[in-house]
Amino acid sequence: MDTFMKFLFDFLAQFFGGVLLIVKGVIQGFGQMFNIGEYVKIVRYYSGDIEGGEWILVGLAILILVIILGSIVLFGYFVLRKYIRFRSKAIEQESLLEEVSNLNNEVAKLVKEKEEIMAMKVSKLGLKPDESDAVEEEEEVKTEVDTRFAKLHSVDEAFAKYKVMNYNNNFSLEELVEYFRNFAASQLKLYYSTEMIRLFIAALASTKLIILQGISGTGKTSLAYAWGKFLKHDSCVASVQPSWRDRTELFGYFNEFTKKFNETEVLKEMYVAGYTDDIYTVILDEMNISRVEYYFAEMLSILEMPNTDEWIIELVSSGWKSDPKFIKEGKIHVPTNMWYIGTINNDDSTFMVTDKVYDRAMPIDINDKGKVFTPKDVKAMDINYSYLHNLFMNAITDNPISKETLAKIEDMDDYVIKHFRIAFGNRIVAHLKKFVPVYVACGGDEVAGVDYFIARKILRKFEQLNISYIRDEIDGYVDYLDKTFGTDKMKECKEYLLRLKKLS
Repeated sequence: MDTFMKFLFDFLAQFFGGVLLIVKGVIQGFGQMFNIGEYVKIVRYYSGDIEGGEWILVGLAILILVIILGSIVLFGYFVLRKYIRFRSKAIEQESLLEEVSNLNNEVAKLVKEKEEIMAMKVSKLGLKPDESDAVEEEEEVKTEVDTRFAKLHSVDEAFAKYKVMNYNNNFSLEELVEYFRNFAASQLKLYYSTEMIRLFIAALASTKLIILQGISGTGKTSLAYAWGKFLKHDSCVASVQPSWRDRTELFGYFNEFTKKFNETEVLKEMYVAGYTDDIYTVILDEMNISRVEYYFAEMLSILEMPNTDEWIIELVSSGWKSDPKFIKEGKIHVPTNMWYIGTINNDDSTFMVTDKVYDRAMPIDINDKGKVFTPKDVKAMDINYSYLHNLFMNAITDNPISKETLAKIEDMDDYVIKHFRIAFGNRIVAHLKKFVPVYVACGGDEVAGVDYFIARKILRKFEQLNISYIRDEIDGYVDYLDKTFGTDKMKECKEYLLRLKKLS
């Protein structure tokens, strides 16, 4: 036996001795490769015999050696780093698998407990065993129904005894402009020109979607915020995220697993607006940080419908008996007393707003800070939506665009089609016939209103053209505006065209 053990030791020693020599050899090899002291000794030994021109070759040899050694070090670093990452992922995967296993065990326990409870209920009710599933389903449905729209149910409870208020408003649109301007300055220290407020009120009359655009720090969001404060209803702020891809980001979605609808604050605000005759505002902050036509597409189509009874959004596919009061067959009516105000910045982090959005909205440029003035002390006001709507309708009836101006607009449309291949379109003309009369009722000039509207709604489309090829046509268009409207008119259009020409 002793002889065999000696044999086995010598036999295995031959193998492992070879392995040890390989390891020692590798270590000694790397040690010799990275022995900087030896390299220095060699250079010093031969330094006395090396002539001037040969030092260049010596330096080159040293540089090549440094590169080789550095490459070996980097290679080893990346291999080690990759190995560590691989091990980390493996550990995480093992942890997740263990967690999933634990959760499955917990689920199994809960299912077992549930079955035991249901068995007790069945025995108490005196039911047959095959009837237990029907009882379980009925009780589950009842629980689900009670909690499907939690936030909207809370609104129903809060407004259970609410009665629509009549504030007996008595003011003109021109007075409204001054009230709001002085309120913003006196109460919020936000200063806007009369012209800016005039444009804002006229925009409210022309469409439900307003776009406030311009450089940062000029008060775009503040204007929408001040409007909500002025009306005693804080604006509902929806901070748009780059990940927004569909309408669920705006309204919420139905969770099939929990059987609950995850409501957003925007949806809740819409539901509240349905109870009242007040005015509400939703701010789409930085609305073009994601593509507007993705998450707001359905609203763009709905708000364009002339019949407000058709402003319907389907939240869920079917209705439940205990759904909130204003949810009919899973659908909600979009309130007419709510406006949507988007703020945009044009930089590398945002998307370009498409014609589909601009054609349905009213853009307002805010590129200058308002001048400080001494305001009158004006408090927030209670305003009925119906009263404001009637003011808009009366303004449209009492201040229609003159036949002379309409003829000039039609002639301008023909000119733009002929020279730039761009048309106004019926939708834009309809907005124009609302915007300009209300702008006039707010104290503005008819041609000035037409000027601003065309500059923001029509001439903006010129940015899609190759400006270098239409420089001469732009000059001709400026001359056309001078001849048609006068040299002292259409300043916004002419300034925009000249600014566009400089960019080419």
